[in-house]
Amino acid sequence: MKETDARANNRMVLLLIGGIPVTVILAATWLWFFVARGELDLVGVLGTANRGTLVQPPRQLDDYELLEESGAVVRLSDMEPRWTMVIPATGGRCDESCEKTLYLTRQIHVAMGKEFNRLQRLYISEYSAGDTELAVATLSDDHPAPGDFAQYLATEHRGLQALIVPSASYKALFPEHQADPATWYLMDPAGWIMMSYNDDVSYKDVIADLKFLLKNSGG
Repeated sequence: MKETDARANNRMVLLLIGGIPVTVILAATWLWFFVARGELDLVGVLGTANRGTLVQPPRQLDDYELLEESGAVVRLSDMEPRWTMVIPATGGRCDESCEKTLYLTRQIHVAMGKEFNRLQRLYISEYSAGDTELAVATLSDDHPAPGDFAQYLATEHRGLQALIVPSASYKALFPEHQADPATWYLMDPAGWIMMSYNDDVSYKDVIADLKFLLKNSGG
């Protein structure tokens, strides 16, 4: 009787051992199915190693009216999809905090090296560049400031696109920036503002986040 019980137990152990790989494969397939369909936020469930602060819930930029300097309506969905550093500014004035953020994001962009073309920068304000005051005498690189803000963008931030949003949209898009003027954002290639940064996050940590996201995404 004992030998029969031992054999039955051994068979059970073998079945369990043999079933583990099958179970793992089925579980992985189930997870992938729901992640691929967008029905399971695996990153949200497991957490991330990001240094920035996740924007919860993310904000879709195309839900808000965006205008070029000329007044033409802009749709982000019409642009080439890229990871985007979004620099907000309010009040028709680019002060020391604004200039520092523009300088920092430019340096981060350049430091990305071969990944440079997978990134872009947007400056978003309630005012056009022509109606914005550059309220600093010296830039972050110790060079003297140009005569006006539009000239500053043209000479110091080539490739950056300046867009305008109505005041109500600005407040809805950038509440963290209103609380902390050093705040700027990261937007994914689909146009979702999904992470914020400020002076508490180092230059190197931002680069680490960007490298991780670019490595693990097709955008």
